Amino acid sequence: MGDLAELLADTVPAEHLLVGDAVNEDYAHDEALTATPVRPGAVVRPGSTEEVAAVLRVADAHGLPVTARGSGTGLSGACIPVDGGIVVSFERMNQVLEIDTDNHMAVVQPGVTLDELDQQLAPLDLVYPVFPGEYSASLGGNVNTNAGGMRAVKYGVTRHHVIGLELVLASGDVIRTGGKVVKATAGYDLTQLVLGSEGTLALVTEATLKLYPRQHHAATVLVPFATLEGVSTAVPRIVASGVGPLILEYIDLLTMAVITAQAGLDLGIPEDVKEKALAYLVVVIEGTQEDRVEADVGQVAELVSELGAEDVYVLPSHAGAQLIDAREKAFWAAKANDADDIIDVVVPRASMPEYLAAVAEVAAEHEAWVPGCGHAGDGNVHLSVFQKDPEKRDAIMRGIISAGLALGGAISGEHGLGTEKKKYFLEFEDPVKIELMRRIKAGFDPNGILNPGTVL
Repeated sequence: MGDLAELLADTVPAEHLLVGDAVNEDYAHDEALTATPVRPGAVVRPGSTEEVAAVLRVADAHGLPVTARGSGTGLSGACIPVDGGIVVSFERMNQVLEIDTDNHMAVVQPGVTLDELDQQLAPLDLVYPVFPGEYSASLGGNVNTNAGGMRAVKYGVTRHHVIGLELVLASGDVIRTGGKVVKATAGYDLTQLVLGSEGTLALVTEATLKLYPRQHHAATVLVPFATLEGVSTAVPRIVASGVGPLILEYIDLLTMAVITAQAGLDLGIPEDVKEKALAYLVVVIEGTQEDRVEADVGQVAELVSELGAEDVYVLPSHAGAQLIDAREKAFWAAKANDADDIIDVVVPRASMPEYLAAVAEVAAEHEAWVPGCGHAGDGNVHLSVFQKDPEKRDAIMRGIISAGLALGGAISGEHGLGTEKKKYFLEFEDPVKIELMRRIKAGFDPNGILNPGTVL
């Protein structure tokens, strides 16, 4: 550690170079349920792109592994460091550098959190629409995992809103990709290549984001169904109706019971309806005009009633907000109830009934409890796996992933692979594609110092 401190001494001010006992335990882990914390050899807290570049020049010259860290809210182990390696924590690079109201763009440093950005945008009547459920998450982390969230059905995910990056390569060279233009055809799209790469290709030091006008009218519709199939069948019909929902979520019976109990939330659903409902659909409609929102709500209510809903509830604004907040905290509810793993397979949304049926079969076969909820509008299913036996749990994970891939899905919709889902990716993915990814990785990072052991 003394040698490491000496090597890094000139890269950042002394108070922002931490080694030994000065390294807080928080730097050793993220929120992945299955990962083992690892204490890094050093933590550097750069305050500028130049300091990040200085750190990487030293690391590359000496073959030292480097792990980027934002808020540490990831769920796949992607910011867990290598033993004896370097953590680059972006907690000091937390400024909104520019809000361009004419072009509807913001330029932010990677340590800015979603909540901090939103506080600056709200007075300007603008919004950055990607909210993956944890407002303390950093924009750098969102970029590196291509974060999504409940609003993806209307606005898409992070890669649809990041149009430029400042990157520090492993060599310490600094490049810019994209910019304040909404389209360009000039060579390979390096912005999109880095998005979702989990810190394995370069370190992001700035991001240029698209912004949207803030909508001031919204309504939350809660629809109980007697079956999960009823929910998943209703989803494509709602999307096709043209109402353009902001949020389109499914929540199964068990997850609904847990998250509402944890939030102390009573939605006023009669007991006889609760007894029949095995799943719930949550639809949020937003707009600039109250009467248009009301018309869209009426259209949704009529449609789901025709599709066999047990009832339709338009929640009071405070109850709707509380339900969405409780749904966003579903991971914390699962963690508090001692879940053993989580998974976020994504499938084509029309395939959700078949996928959820397959998940139920896998859970029953392996004597496990696998409750869930998910972004029904884009087919991203979030499941909590309750099975203490490691071998059975591994079989469950493989069964759930196989079922999703067989339907044309992907292992992760937004959490990323990190260290914890990597083995499944390497097992199930086309080896030709993996080899191509390895060559891309080598082009960006020939000495393999950036987040080694993650993704590949």
